[in-house]
Amino acid sequence: MARSSVARALLFVALFPLAAAAQTQTAVFSGGCFWGVDAVFKHVKGVTRVVSGYSGGEASTAHYEIVSEGTTGHAESVQVTFDPSIVTYSTLLKVFFSVAHDPTELNRQGPDEGTQYRSVIFFASAEQQKAAKASIDDLTKAKAYRGPIVTQVVPLKEFYAAEGYHQDYLAHHLTQPYIVYNDLPKVANLKSKYPELYRP
Repeated sequence: MARSSVARALLFVALFPLAAAAQTQTAVFSGGCFWGVDAVFKHVKGVTRVVSGYSGGEASTAHYEIVSEGTTGHAESVQVTFDPSIVTYSTLLKVFFSVAHDPTELNRQGPDEGTQYRSVIFFASAEQQKAAKASIDDLTKAKAYRGPIVTQVVPLKEFYAAEGYHQDYLAHHLTQPYIVYNDLPKVANLKSKYPELYRP
């Protein structure tokens, strides 16, 4: 590369260090145990990163053993980083409601019970709030479920990453009974229901 080209490249990096980061957005969803929700979104085209964690409570209680007591205000959550030019927030909402969890289960999901397993959309902007409420309204009007949708739509205050052993949990525990019976079917459902969105 010519010296002038290198200089121009270095100048661009110096002036616009966040240019690449600005191309992505983040969303935070809670829908039961974060292992399965994490795995589903990791297989969605356009998603660049998924982190399991906690949201809804304080930093001092963002630890698995404490959150598991169900008294912290936290919900097991996933932070999804995505490229909106490939997958939209509304599409992520569609996956959240129809594949990642059952939005009609109150303070539980499958075999897991407690407020830490509640269904929540933590919105980071007015646009996300509007899209989340519109999705719920549309699904309600369409009578997509037998029961009412109990998903909360609340502002995101903070997201705290979970302990390292919870990250990419499904990929490292493919034969664990909980994963086999509760989470692998979600990934399979994503592939069969939305093949155009599925990424191996």
